[in-house]
Amino acid sequence: MDRVARYALYFTPAPGSALATFGDAILGLDPAPGPDALRAILAANTAEQRVYGFHATLKAPMHLAPGATEADLLAATAAVAAHRLPLPVGPMRVAALGNFTALVPEVPPPALGLLAAEYVAALDPLRAPLTEAERARRRPERLDPRGRALLERWGYPHVFEAFRFHMTLTGPLEPEDLATALPLLVEAAANLPDLAIDAVSVVVRDGAEPFRLLRRLPFAA
Repeated sequence: MDRVARYALYFTPAPGSALATFGDAILGLDPAPGPDALRAILAANTAEQRVYGFHATLKAPMHLAPGATEADLLAATAAVAAHRLPLPVGPMRVAALGNFTALVPEVPPPALGLLAAEYVAALDPLRAPLTEAERARRRPERLDPRGRALLERWGYPHVFEAFRFHMTLTGPLEPEDLATALPLLVEAAANLPDLAIDAVSVVVRDGAEPFRLLRRLPFAA
């Protein structure tokens, strides 16, 4: 593939599931839930999220290293999935993470961080080094020394001990919009079933197009 293409490893909900329906509605891919006030906030603050789709990042977007192929990436992802069992995560809740909102586990199991760490390490040999522009987009001047070290080594600062599983719902919100949206999003998510991760998704972005699903790889039964 051309270096313009970027790949990432996500958790995405099964198509047609309650979680997928909820996420598509929040991001504006389906009719948004709730009152007009929430719909207006979502319409104005989810454009970037629609580019990435409703997901949790396990391995951040990357270009493939010279000589690495899409088939190599799929094979490496499948190799890890083949020895992974479905991972119960439990109830999910809507939370404010700084000035944006996301769906997060009520009690994240330690195995969730281990899953992400395994994929970060397994796929990293296929990752091209960061360009200067990519490094600058991560705002290294805002990171602490450990964050800068993770960025340099792994291409992304929010890995290993800095990883937090979350499924982003909105972009940054003004304080008054956050105060309005948060309780309405909590209400909209109230009946979501407990989460279990039983597959991972390899996604790709070609140029300026939104990320699209390349393959969803199930864990061992």
